[in-house]
Amino acid sequence: MAAKLMHAVCYEAYGGGPSGLKHVEVPVPVAKNEEVLLKVEAASLNPVDWKMQKGVMRPILPRMFPYIPATDLAGQVVAVGSGVKNFKPGDKVVTYLSHVSGGGLAEFVVSKEKTTVIRPEEVSAAEGAGLPIAGITAYRALTYSAGVNLDGSGPQKNILITAASGGVGQYAVQLAKLGNTHVTATCGARNIELVKSLGADEVLDYKTTDGAALRSPSGKKYDAVIHCATGIPWSTFKPNLSVTGKVIDLTPGPNVWLTCAAQKFTFSKKQIVPLVVFPSGEDLAYLVNLVKEGKLKTVIDSKHPLSKAEDAWGKSMDGHATGKIIVEP
Repeated sequence: MAAKLMHAVCYEAYGGGPSGLKHVEVPVPVAKNEEVLLKVEAASLNPVDWKMQKGVMRPILPRMFPYIPATDLAGQVVAVGSGVKNFKPGDKVVTYLSHVSGGGLAEFVVSKEKTTVIRPEEVSAAEGAGLPIAGITAYRALTYSAGVNLDGSGPQKNILITAASGGVGQYAVQLAKLGNTHVTATCGARNIELVKSLGADEVLDYKTTDGAALRSPSGKKYDAVIHCATGIPWSTFKPNLSVTGKVIDLTPGPNVWLTCAAQKFTFSKKQIVPLVVFPSGEDLAYLVNLVKEGKLKTVIDSKHPLSKAEDAWGKSMDGHATGKIIVEP
């Protein structure tokens, strides 16, 4: 019997941007031993998705073409593999996929049980889909790297968050304020009120003189910078840091790694720290619960049907989205 087909969006070569995406009919995947088959309700795009298409990870990723992009999604379980213990058909979930396999821009997808978590009814599909990469990155940067306790304990830390209205930044502001922090944030002028509403104590327009210099209006020195933007040199950060201040760079390039190595060699107390994140189901479950409790929300820039995934792709590539870009089958 012929396999059931589904609508998916893929690309067949490096490059091409939105026009390189193709709408195809492919077989619905089958859940293997420790996998669940999901009907996708919402998927979110991350910059890594279109960067992979541009060839940033060439020739490692994608491993083969055609490739169905997107890894962060929410959906409903429709079938489970023989080894699955914690899910059953009908369960609403949030999950993240491996970049090796991809698969999010489709009507159905298979996901590993260990990377899938239950989605309570208080958490919409779009809210859940935004969480995996962006939310976990913000969480890890603040807790593991900056040492912020999200239960509010510990001494107050002064935190700077750059590009605070973006996918990671909007989560970072909210999570930071769960801890004992004073948050300064940067964003464009049109998003200042939004970032304030997320909890930031001070917000700088990055195009102003003080914003470009990252100077806190209250004169505070930063114990940690959650650096979600690009193109800011170490020389701009350094005078704004406390004696042992850290810049946690979320998109470290070769220069960041070289600077980091040089600082370790010279025993510098002020440091730039490249962040490499490996998501976990435990982290995702923690964030989903925060959304359920009303302590965290997903700011949604826009929603696009799968039939117009090119529009979502182009908006992500433009780099000025406010929050998360969602694609819905």
